[in-house]
Amino acid sequence: MSTTDLSAAVGDGTDRQRLMNSTWTHHIKTPFSQGWRVGNLVFTGGQLSSDEHGNVVGIGDIETQTRNVFQSLTNVLAEAGATWEDVVKVNTYYCFDGTGDEVQANWEAMTRVRMEFLPDEGPAGTGVRVAGLMYDGFLIEAEAIAVIRG
Repeated sequence: MSTTDLSAAVGDGTDRQRLMNSTWTHHIKTPFSQGWRVGNLVFTGGQLSSDEHGNVVGIGDIETQTRNVFQSLTNVLAEAGATWEDVVKVNTYYCFDGTGDEVQANWEAMTRVRMEFLPDEGPAGTGVRVAGLMYDGFLIEAEAIAVIRG
């Protein structure tokens, strides 16, 4: 795709929409956004499994946290007019201290929940195992990029 084609696909950048559909709180005031829609492109910020006060929901439970994270992504996408059918890339960061078969079991539990949200011809995906996320107790963070068709 040429630069001209790309510019035509996303517009001139003036059609930007900040996405802040829920009570995204921080312990300190920050300028971060849950996402942005620029033309037909949607970029979500990393979503965590937290309540309206920023507390971890589902401590020690990868399935509960994954479901909350992917529901938050669903909500941000919806605010932009997108669905999981529009998502072309998902980055997932997850914490797990186990080894061997435990790693596989954790990955499978997380993936079963993610599959509840992803279409059959799903997006490109990256999964990165990390030592930690924003605060202790968070097990997963995910972000998405979508291209809205039509």
